[in-house]
Amino acid sequence: MIKLSAILARCANVQKTLIKDAQDAKFVRLYKLAYTDPTGKERPWESAERTTRKGEIDAVAIFPIINNPDGSQHTILVSQYRPPVAKVVLELPAGLVDANETPEGAALRELKEETGYFGEVKSTSPVLWNDVGMSNANMRLVVVSVDRTLPENQNPIAVPDDGEYIERHVVPIKDLVSILEDFEKQGGAVDSRLYHFAAGFQFSRL
Repeated sequence: MIKLSAILARCANVQKTLIKDAQDAKFVRLYKLAYTDPTGKERPWESAERTTRKGEIDAVAIFPIINNPDGSQHTILVSQYRPPVAKVVLELPAGLVDANETPEGAALRELKEETGYFGEVKSTSPVLWNDVGMSNANMRLVVVSVDRTLPENQNPIAVPDDGEYIERHVVPIKDLVSILEDFEKQGGAVDSRLYHFAAGFQFSRL
């Protein structure tokens, strides 16, 4: 299991919270929308979007698969302190897509930056939407195979961006649900997309 206490010892914390004027926001833009419902009535909606989107999607998430010689499979998770929820969150490796970068290229770059591992892309999802009641944020999920027998994966060293403090966790895929639930019971938070995947994997084995 992943010990939250060891991560918290190296963690940040929120010092203060202020209401920010929309014109001062650098990375998020707010909108007041008006839409027409099926009866023809006009209704209001508030929405947010990232200002950093360079192409069709904001970001990629990566599901790394490590196939072990004994037939078992592991994956690589990351944890980091997320100020909006003031908790350490257990997540899939992920990141924003740079200008002129493919989703696959972004996935391999982010995997190396956040975990230190090199991988090979196996599949890429359609465009997925993250929180459709509040935002138009979107992404693709990229499945990556990681060969731990390769020399470059013997002693992986992450190269995070400035300001990123990320912990790496290599865990058995078959135990994902129990690992995530244990982490939450310790006071951590679990990314919803990661739990949805873990639950789906568990359901497939029933």
